[in-house]
Amino acid sequence: MEYRRLGNTGLKLSVLSFGTWITFVNQLNEAEARELVAHAHGEGVNFFDTAEGYMDGEAEAMLGSALAKLALVRDSYCVSSKVFWGGDLPTQKGLSRKHVVEACHNALKRLQVDYLDIYYCHRPDPETPIFETVRAMHDLICQGKVLYWGTSEWHPWQIRKAISLARRHGLYGPVVEQPEYNLLCRHKVELKLKSLVSRHGLGMTTWSPLASGLLTGKYNQGVPPSSRLSIEGNEWLRQQKLSSEAEVHLNKVRALSEVANQLGCSMAQLSIAWCVNNPAVTSVILGASTLEQLKQNIAATALLPRFEPGVIDQINTITQATFLSNLKTRAEIFRADLGARRRQA
Repeated sequence: MEYRRLGNTGLKLSVLSFGTWITFVNQLNEAEARELVAHAHGEGVNFFDTAEGYMDGEAEAMLGSALAKLALVRDSYCVSSKVFWGGDLPTQKGLSRKHVVEACHNALKRLQVDYLDIYYCHRPDPETPIFETVRAMHDLICQGKVLYWGTSEWHPWQIRKAISLARRHGLYGPVVEQPEYNLLCRHKVELKLKSLVSRHGLGMTTWSPLASGLLTGKYNQGVPPSSRLSIEGNEWLRQQKLSSEAEVHLNKVRALSEVANQLGCSMAQLSIAWCVNNPAVTSVILGASTLEQLKQNIAATALLPRFEPGVIDQINTITQATFLSNLKTRAEIFRADLGARRRQA
């Protein structure tokens, strides 16, 4: 297992990490989750990711139970949680100081740990001043309840503002962003975040390397039963992934499968290895519903030496149209971000 520094910090995370979104509670019971956590840790995975919004906190509790029953040495792994969706009441959601602090306390109880290695703001909150959130995160770090904090799916200008406010007031700022990144969703990481990551030394822990299963090829002929997109409650995700552009994406998946065949690997392994191959990515968060699936996904790192320029060119040729369709011009990004900033400033 390879380990990379989280941006400019001294923390080293495994290039593959294990997440709990959708699979924990939905597809895995406690015994199964514990088996997967044990295997991941045994293979060198040292970072486990969850959030208060995953199954209303039940995923946090299941991960915490697994870590506790396995009696893993605390300094051998890192665990993160995310704050934003904690309930329906006004004080149970968002990034107000009150909710950030209470969600952290709840996460510590559910995960059965004394501190969170990384605490993410799961989404930007237009109703809370960024400085209020930065200050709350700073205080949690000073209290020893959080070691590092970051953002997830924030606009670049919002991250820059958080960093600027922290520096101006002598506070701990965000050190990591958690964006979606895969062969069908490249634009944010490779264009929007590129200069920000380089300039400020941010780490990136990316999610959905398989585009919720699209990049495994399992949806080429429809939605199979017991798959992620067939789960009750995931209708929004199915609509998002199998929208009017679905056939365009699936055609690219079919073309990419030929590259995978040439390399003698699965589509999942090709997709994961491609994400890891980006040196700006600190860790790629995996999800798995079976032990065999997790084993196959972890084995993806063995492909990295075979990612020669010719292979990368093939992949880029196939995915470039999707890449460009998500971002017509850099000017459009600038205008969109500038407009959002003016509305929310």
